[in-house]
Amino acid sequence: MTPLTVATFNTRGLPLRGNRIADRFAAIASELNTSDIDLICLQEVFTYRHLAHLRKGMPSFPHLAYRKSLPGPAGGLVTLSRLPLTSTTFTRLPRPPRRSGLPTRSRLNALQSGILTVYLADTGVRVLNIHPTANTDGDWSEHNRFRPLQHTQLTAVAKAVTADPSPTVVCGDFNISRESTLHPDLHHRTGLRDTFNGKCPPTFHPEYLPPGSTPHCIDFILTTESIRVDDTGLLFTNKQTLPTGPTHLSDHIGLQARLDLPGLNH
Repeated sequence: MTPLTVATFNTRGLPLRGNRIADRFAAIASELNTSDIDLICLQEVFTYRHLAHLRKGMPSFPHLAYRKSLPGPAGGLVTLSRLPLTSTTFTRLPRPPRRSGLPTRSRLNALQSGILTVYLADTGVRVLNIHPTANTDGDWSEHNRFRPLQHTQLTAVAKAVTADPSPTVVCGDFNISRESTLHPDLHHRTGLRDTFNGKCPPTFHPEYLPPGSTPHCIDFILTTESIRVDDTGLLFTNKQTLPTGPTHLSDHIGLQARLDLPGLNH
């Protein structure tokens, strides 16, 4: 077994207009390019312009996976790696029914929910980059209006995981708090375990939440049992100074985990 460091980060979150797009994505790319991360799962890379900013600043990540769509990477999902990737597939997650009672914006955002699956070449190790629909209510109870959709989407994730016995890493902005009972249900169905062992801090910067809201851990790196976790850490926790002033690079905090993957040589 050989160590491999994987990470996940929702790149956008905040409004990005004009030069701020270039500045933020350049700063994200620069930090990732000089890190010891081997593979990074990114969410909300919605346009080819966003992707170009990342690729320009990340020459040490020559291997790129995404599925093309008209405006940009399908589902806004992109995986970059220092190691060769193969067998890229993109699967859309279930959408809510028209009479779901969800806000129109949430139903439109659900069109971007998906799973980007890649394999590390010659290893048999599979990496799923996922982004289910956000629960904008911030209510994780079993009676919340978003729960049926999120249950259906995590069921689709569980089916994707169990359809292949390969050692698997699942990364992404789950948009579902650790406090939701949907998480233990997913773990029970798939055998996945949390690399942070339930101790990850909130992954959403509190200043971008409505007044009175509580931040939660909604981003995760999960693995199957055959993968050993050596260490974990956080990314993009502090504001950075850009030409437009100090700012967080996203409303999310990134996660990374150092893993031992079976069959990996590099």
